[in-house]
Amino acid sequence: MSEIIKQPLLEVKDLKQHFSINMGAFKTKPLKAVDGVSFSINKGETLGLVGESGCGKTTVGRTILHLYKPTAGEIWYNGKKIETKQDIMEFRKKATMVFQDPYSSLNPRMTVADIIGEPLDVHKLYTSKQERQERILELMGHVGLNSEHAARYAHEFSGGQRQRIGIARALAVNPDFIVCDEPVSALDVSIQAQVINMFDELQDKLGLTYLFIAHDLLVVRHISDRIAVMYLGKMVELADAATIYDRPLHPYSKSLLSAVPVPDPKIARANQRIMLEGDIPSPLNAPSGCPFRTRCPYATEQCAAEMPEFKEVEKGHFVACHHVAEVN
Repeated sequence: MSEIIKQPLLEVKDLKQHFSINMGAFKTKPLKAVDGVSFSINKGETLGLVGESGCGKTTVGRTILHLYKPTAGEIWYNGKKIETKQDIMEFRKKATMVFQDPYSSLNPRMTVADIIGEPLDVHKLYTSKQERQERILELMGHVGLNSEHAARYAHEFSGGQRQRIGIARALAVNPDFIVCDEPVSALDVSIQAQVINMFDELQDKLGLTYLFIAHDLLVVRHISDRIAVMYLGKMVELADAATIYDRPLHPYSKSLLSAVPVPDPKIARANQRIMLEGDIPSPLNAPSGCPFRTRCPYATEQCAAEMPEFKEVEKGHFVACHHVAEVN
């Protein structure tokens, strides 16, 4: 991991992303995919964002990059608020995304050279065709592809190679910040390790900052400096990676981490799996108060009545729970 500079590169303040869902008879209802999320990422840092499917992780990443227009909240980058179209255009020269599915995120009608070169064309980042070609080959070299691959099409590559093409495309604008949206979940386990190590190497070499979205907790632990846990559009816990793994404070984080497989059989047998009752509620009909209360063994009337504040309970350790003291 590259050296972390204690200066926020990206700050997200009370971010909300609501989608209007048609309920019939000209009625709509807001689906609160992201509902008041706040965090910051320092330069050179990797923030892991975890949670079960449907909790709003991917929506956070896409909303930060304005692929979705935020419903409310503020996004600050390098001390500047992203507001106007011009701000967004400038921001996208420094912030980009690696998508989850390497099969559907690449245009099957374009060669590898054209896929990687497209951001160069959009942002006019070259002065001659020769310079464009040299930059494409340089980017391919960064991700372990050779020049012979440039004239081939995406369908001729394996999943791991396609994801490398996607990463090279993300690096084309020479970004400082990359949203990695479950970049290894569609790959074989043996290939996952190669791609994760490549992300680490690129971070050291190019000084990158990552928001790393994933549901595989072992992958997140390997690459992240800090980890944030989401549940039903809300952030429930945020701390250093080691702290989250060794001493999670929120009941949901405890349950999530109890499910992580341990390679040592003795430790695995000693570990108590914390099983949650019931299913995750729909974000269309989220429970009142704390979103986790319908599955939480410690829930009280207070949890139903009011939303817990996302606050710092120890230095650098934030939790949203009314009963942190009793739970721990």
